[in-house]
Amino acid sequence: MATLLHIDSSVSARDTSVSRAVTETFCHTWAAQQPDATVIYRDLAANPVAHITADAYAAGLADPRTHTPEQAAAFAPRRRLIEELEQADAILISAPMHNYTIPSTLKAWLDNVILPGRTVAESSTLAGTPTTVVTSRDLSYAPYTPQEGHDFVQNYLTAVLTHTLRLDVGFIVPEFTLAQRDPALAALLPLFEWSRDRALHEAAARAREAAQYRVT
Repeated sequence: MATLLHIDSSVSARDTSVSRAVTETFCHTWAAQQPDATVIYRDLAANPVAHITADAYAAGLADPRTHTPEQAAAFAPRRRLIEELEQADAILISAPMHNYTIPSTLKAWLDNVILPGRTVAESSTLAGTPTTVVTSRDLSYAPYTPQEGHDFVQNYLTAVLTHTLRLDVGFIVPEFTLAQRDPALAALLPLFEWSRDRALHEAAARAREAAQYRVT
């Protein structure tokens, strides 16, 4: 039975969040391809994971047989998050741009699941898992735009997800989301709508593709 791990991190409500709308389209399309599938869902805005503590960090680098009671208790939530990742046949993450980078809740989740000797680099237990990241932006940060060079979402997540965790990552990038909220940007609404519709189409296509994949 296939398993999808679905992570949302937008602080916006479901009816206003573009990234949530896109991940929802992906999730529904993916599940429709395999009715017996399991979806593990985490809403990091509603239920954030704990930041790494000294005990949780030290426990990740030590032999479990040497853990103190405090280390064992602190490491247990990290283990559960890592096991969720490892059992996933596909991963779906919403990572809307917050002040040029990812939401702090998503960073906390990543800090928990990055574990040398298990999920990192050549020995990663996650290697090759198809992963779709939806990163919505208030404007466009494409080359030759005024915001070029100010996007620290895709380059960071490429480094972490692709190069560190060895996931097979693809990005979906709806842009100009601010146009739907700021009357001064009303002229950009057609660009926003086009970008959103393209993102929804890409999400459905990637979901159908990911549904054919099995991690071995």
